Amino acid sequence: MKIMQNRMDRGFEKYQQEYEAKALEVLRSGWYVLGQEVKSFEEEFAARMGAGYCVGLASGLDALWIAFRVLGIGKGDEVIVQGNTYIASVMGVSINGATPVFVEPDKYYNMDVSRIEEKITDRTRAILVTHLYGQASKMDEVVALAEKYGLRLVEDCAQSHLACYDGQMTGTFGDVGCFSFYPSKNLGAFGDGGAVLVKDEALAREFRVFRNYGSEKRYYNKVVGANSRLDEMQAGLLRVRLKHLDEITEERVRIAERYLTEITNPKLMLPQVRPKATAVWHQFVVRCKERDALAAYLNDREIGTIIHYPVPPHLSEAYAYLGHKAGFLPVTEQYAAEVLSLPVYNGMTAEEQSYVIEALNRF
Repeated sequence: MKIMQNRMDRGFEKYQQEYEAKALEVLRSGWYVLGQEVKSFEEEFAARMGAGYCVGLASGLDALWIAFRVLGIGKGDEVIVQGNTYIASVMGVSINGATPVFVEPDKYYNMDVSRIEEKITDRTRAILVTHLYGQASKMDEVVALAEKYGLRLVEDCAQSHLACYDGQMTGTFGDVGCFSFYPSKNLGAFGDGGAVLVKDEALAREFRVFRNYGSEKRYYNKVVGANSRLDEMQAGLLRVRLKHLDEITEERVRIAERYLTEITNPKLMLPQVRPKATAVWHQFVVRCKERDALAAYLNDREIGTIIHYPVPPHLSEAYAYLGHKAGFLPVTEQYAAEVLSLPVYNGMTAEEQSYVIEALNRF
């Protein structure tokens, strides 16, 4: 039996007729950029997330860097980020000339909020929280720190669609919630796409102006903006998937519950869910001291795995200019050496789940 770490064809096939009908509807409309599909998706996504306003953008990375640009954060400023995030989080900061200041993760793989305050300086302008692997971070304490020091709060929700902390959706705590709709995401499009959630109508207007070459009215440019527009086709297909996002999420939760209950190999450290938080299981990540041997063992049995992420941003070539060396973030670096993402995808059969579980328990 061959099992991929992730596959998207099953998710498409389940709602195939709806997707194809929507694609034809968009094609036949004759309107392909910033039309009714984008407007409707923005309204529906904001309503589902309990947010004030949504602005569709071209990608999750665009959501991040444009967020900091619109908030006025740039050269000379510092932004607190977690060490074990995907590098796009850090790029959202550095593209604007600001300096990322790294904080270690906790046992839930999100930012260790007890370590934030010691990193705050007179140059700190914002905190960027990443809800990694689909689990909500400890947002009550982060919000309190942002308010105490007058900092902007940005959330990277690329992996956490529908995840909650204390009953509140991720992406609605801070000034800006940044989302990716890359095809592999729980709310995935059929190409690149992203969005921001904001509470304030004026801030939403700034994002709408910036994404469209800095113009509110065609050919009248208020600022030097970008071309970062969620297109009509992706918005329409996302509207279909959004209708089914609850059941999509519930299916992933059921798979994760089987893994948590039935994987019993003491060599594996299973993920934990934080009190008051929910996990939507964008990834199911285990840790193992013999990670590379485990990955090879599973590969021999045609079980796909991925390492999220093998090189922490602070040790990447892209950020060598920051001067951080191995040992700078020991917890982050330990996780990078031990984490392994197991297969989890919509449409994964009970037989496939059992095959993975049995193989893991025999390792």
